This record gives sequence, C-alpha cells and structure tokens, in this order.
Amino acid sequence: MIKRILLPLAAALSLGCLQVSAQGIKALENDQYSISNGDVTMTVDAAKGAKILSFQYKGKEVLSQNQRPNAFGSTFWTSPQVEWNWPPVPEYDSRPYSAVQRNGALILTGQTSEKFKYHITKEFKTDPADGAIVVTYSITNDAAVERKVAPWEISRVNNGGVIFFDAPSETITPQGLMPFSFEYGATWYECDEARANRKINADGTGWYAYANDGLLFIKCFPDLGPTCPAPKEAEIQVYVNAGKTYIELEAQGRYTSLKPGESVSWTSRWYLLPQDTENVPSQALLDLVKTVVK
Repeated sequence: MIKRILLPLAAALSLGCLQVSAQGIKALENDQYSISNGDVTMTVDAAKGAKILSFQYKGKEVLSQNQRPNAFGSTFWTSPQVEWNWPPVPEYDSRPYSAVQRNGALILTGQTSEKFKYHITKEFKTDPADGAIVVTYSITNDAAVERKVAPWEISRVNNGGVIFFDAPSETITPQGLMPFSFEYGATWYECDEARANRKINADGTGWYAYANDGLLFIKCFPDLGPTCPAPKEAEIQVYVNAGKTYIELEAQGRYTSLKPGESVSWTSRWYLLPQDTENVPSQALLDLVKTVVK
C-alpha cells in the first residue's frame, strides 16, 4: 500500500460544526465539504445531490469541470437504468442531502424518491494507511414490497489520456465500438473522438484507472462475476460523449434483492497519484496501479 504523511486521528465533529477535523473533513460554504488525505482532496456538494465536484492532487484536478448539466464531477444512481431511463432521478442526483459528521466520517443522506421509493446514503472517510478516500454508498428500499437493485457510480473525466482495466477482450460489448487494445495483461482505451455517443460494458476484476495530464486516477471496488450485475448492465462501463468533451467511468455492484426497509452497501476506494509517463499503454502505468491494487 502507498504510505502518506497524514494528519493525526482525532474525535469526529458534531453536526453543524465548521472546523477542520483531524481526519481531514472540512465544512465549506454553501453546504460543500472537503475530504483531504495527504496531498489528495475531494470536494462534495451536499446541497446538489451530494455530488463529488472535485478530486485533486496538490490542487491539480482529474474530474471533468464541464459546466453542462450531467457532464462534470461524480454521481451515484440505482441500476438498472431501464427502470428510470432519463433524466437522472432528482432525489438521487440533484436535490439536497442532509449532512452529519460521525466517527471520522462525513455521512450524507438523500431524500426518498417519490416515484421509485429508494433513498441513498453516501459516507466519505479517509484511509490513512494508503492514501485512499473511501466512499461507501447505500441504497435503502422504502417501498412496501421486495425489489431488486444494484449500486452504480459514475465519474466524469476529460476526453484525453488513456483508460485501462483488467478484462478479457470477449467480455467487452459491443465489440468494435471503441479502439481497445490488450497489452501488458490489461485492456486499454486511448481516448479518441467520434461524432456519436458510445458506451461499452466489461466484466473486470474490481478496478479501473485513468491516466492524463500527469495524474493517475485509480478506483477499486468489489469484483463481480459475469452473472452478478443488473440486467443489461456490467461491472465496468465506459461512456464517451460525442466530440472531444467528456467521458464517464462507471462501476456497478451486485444486483441484490431488498425487502422493505433493507439496504445494500457498496464501497469505492479513490486514489490519485502523480505520474510522468506517456499516456499510452505501458508496463510502467500498470505497475503504478499495482502499488494500490492488491
């Protein structure tokens, strides 16, 4: 694991406190919060869907800051999408979440969807041992009947650099939609431009990475088997918006039955590292990922 120099641990702040906690959680203006771990800082907007607005290494940004709606930051939805189609459910994606700090974590709780009867909770904390910011999402079934649902995290980055993960070529569907290569024991996509929107599904092994502009962004999450995602969904998804605009890096959890009042939780570990290699498939990039992916 990567070691970092971090602030010492201390007691968590109470609700409404506007001081910096030793864990690295700070309340900002306009219901925003920052979560810091060494040189890495995440900013979350509780007032607007508890979206992750920013993820930076020493002030250098990796998430898309495109100001068009649904083109920036990182969000979380329920899967499969076919159940709600488009646009995103406002209680999950854009309406205010309540905030509390407890036991060194920032906990944001959303409203129950009037139409779909789920509510989402997001917990943010740091892992001082290896420099990660740990995000745990929970979906609670507030309906009176048993239902099935899967977690779904969507992080938007600029169209540039290279995206890579571990997935056999035959698991990528549809085939031929994007120029993937298979080198050094990983699957690589060197970001390109097309006039149409494109999206692929893949069965990975619990991580993906994105290298661009001197940064390496790594996500780690529970590995799924090919039969575990929601219908027509996948463990790893890459959506490329038309033109040279933005890309969505997506991961999903297990499709789970929930009785009334039950919840399912899913954890994503976020890492952001400096790197000075070219943004092309290389053993050096893969080796850097392996310093955190065990």
